[in-house]
Amino acid sequence: MTLTDLLSPAAVISPLRANGKKQALQELAQHAAALTGLPDREIFEALLQRERLGSTGIGDGIAIPHGRMPGIDRLVGLFARTEKPIDFDALDGQPVDIIFVLIAPEGAGADHLKALARVARVLRNQSVLEQVRKIRDPAAIYAILAESATQAACA
Repeated sequence: MTLTDLLSPAAVISPLRANGKKQALQELAQHAAALTGLPDREIFEALLQRERLGSTGIGDGIAIPHGRMPGIDRLVGLFARTEKPIDFDALDGQPVDIIFVLIAPEGAGADHLKALARVARVLRNQSVLEQVRKIRDPAAIYAILAESATQAACA
């Protein structure tokens, strides 16, 4: 499984206009609903429920909110670059400007964890981070992510 298995060009949002974590999750849930056909409110609640367990802000300006949902048969990802950094209660206390949402089927135990690890690995690549932070165009961001996913799969 590569990042492009999770992410489509339509699932890249840049810039995401949000003033905080909750608003960002609401906006992303609406985008996810359009991609999956699931109700945005249910997606938002699943993401919020996971955040209550502990922030998915992993540091270095990155957050990977995720949740499991009934009614979906595959893993779906969304990438967002925020217009301005927002407080996400990240582990390092720094604001977040890169958000990758992962929605998984309820029974996707190991696949869900593998996908989270794959996303974290790609986003921890400083070269990839620098590039996506410089670019606003969603198609160009997708191309960078797809290229990095291909390189990671070959490594």
